[in-house]
Amino acid sequence: MSADAKGLRTRPIQDLFWTRTGLLLLVLVVVAGTAMWLAGGLDPGLAKNLLTALGTGTLVSAVVGFGQTLITASAAQRAMVTPVIEESRKALRELSAEYRSLNQEFFPTHVFEASTEPDPAFNALIMSDLRETRQLWFRGFSGRYAAARMLLSPAQWEVRAVLADPRERGSISGRARHLARQGGPDADYEKISDTLHQEIRIGLVGLYLARAKCTAIEVTAVPDPPLDRVELFDDCVWITLYSAVAGAPSLYPRTLRFSEGSFIYDMQRSEFARVHAARDAHRFTLTPDTGRAEFLAHFAKITGTPLSEVEFRDLEAQFHRFRHEFTAKAELES
Repeated sequence: MSADAKGLRTRPIQDLFWTRTGLLLLVLVVVAGTAMWLAGGLDPGLAKNLLTALGTGTLVSAVVGFGQTLITASAAQRAMVTPVIEESRKALRELSAEYRSLNQEFFPTHVFEASTEPDPAFNALIMSDLRETRQLWFRGFSGRYAAARMLLSPAQWEVRAVLADPRERGSISGRARHLARQGGPDADYEKISDTLHQEIRIGLVGLYLARAKCTAIEVTAVPDPPLDRVELFDDCVWITLYSAVAGAPSLYPRTLRFSEGSFIYDMQRSEFARVHAARDAHRFTLTPDTGRAEFLAHFAKITGTPLSEVEFRDLEAQFHRFRHEFTAKAELES
């Protein structure tokens, strides 16, 4: 028997002695006891018989009244209090379900704070999502991390990658300012911009190397990419907040994960559709059959500069060096 059930059974008895009915029963017991005690001290006769009858009758009335009150209290408990308790429990269950629904719609399932090194727990979870998805929609700066993760996973995907257009100065400035805040007052903005251009070139080569993992990779270069990075999977969306002031000096900003049924997921999916339809975006598609010469033509069109075979191999080596360093720090299996 549970503690709640025991409590329901003992409450009518406890309440009984704190009511006027309980007081009346106590008076009857006292009167009955007094009458029988007095009758015991008298000689046989009319007085003794009257006192005995009074005591016996009063005691019987007290016992019957006690039983009737107990039964009535238990019945009242079942008829009135128990339904109220059940209705309260039902209301609480419905309220909890509503709060869970609101949490799923508006609150992240996971939060990873800013850090200066890759978080193994973060990377383990995002790799798990990557293995379970069939579509990967990525919006970021260079695509280096997305390409590295794709090469580490056995899954096959349809990929849409939205990157910064290296020919547009405005597409570089936001990330450059973020990195300049890390470097402090001695940061060289021009050097940072050159590094970012190189990262885009490395990222494009990385996506080309990862093409065999995908049915197709649609690469879109936009002139005004949002500062925050977004990775959209079938069941969730990851948002890395480069725009957040808190943790700005950190290399890896605060990241939030939202489920498929959330408002943020629907909003980001709509944003991808808007970018995909933008007329000022430059795009090309990589497939497992895309050859080196075709990629080099796409590369020259996106970056505005041709890429020789020697330069391609240098970028390839830089990407693999980045991938190995990232894999080791994030504790991912290669």
